[in-house]
Amino acid sequence: MKIDVYMSEGGARMVLNGRFDFNSHREFRNSYDTVLADSAVQKFDVDLGGVDYLDSAALGMLLLLRERGVAANKQVALCNCHGMVAQVLEVANFNKLFTMK
Repeated sequence: MKIDVYMSEGGARMVLNGRFDFNSHREFRNSYDTVLADSAVQKFDVDLGGVDYLDSAALGMLLLLRERGVAANKQVALCNCHGMVAQVLEVANFNKLFTMK
């Protein structure tokens, strides 16, 4: 999976492309740790528009990100969810845990 992080005034956007599975764990965590440590960031969007597959490990990683985001007083949202990714997130009730854009 490819991960790009874009910083803007008061916010950050992490754009994911490819398969989001257990093999992405370390890179995903390293990418969001930097954002969560930045005190200037208040809003953090995770753009899943380029993700063509995610598994239960990816769901766990998103939950861990949410937990750490709440602890750091960051608003975490999931963006551009479509197709199979949107279906998996809906079945897992992530719309009740995350702001979906």
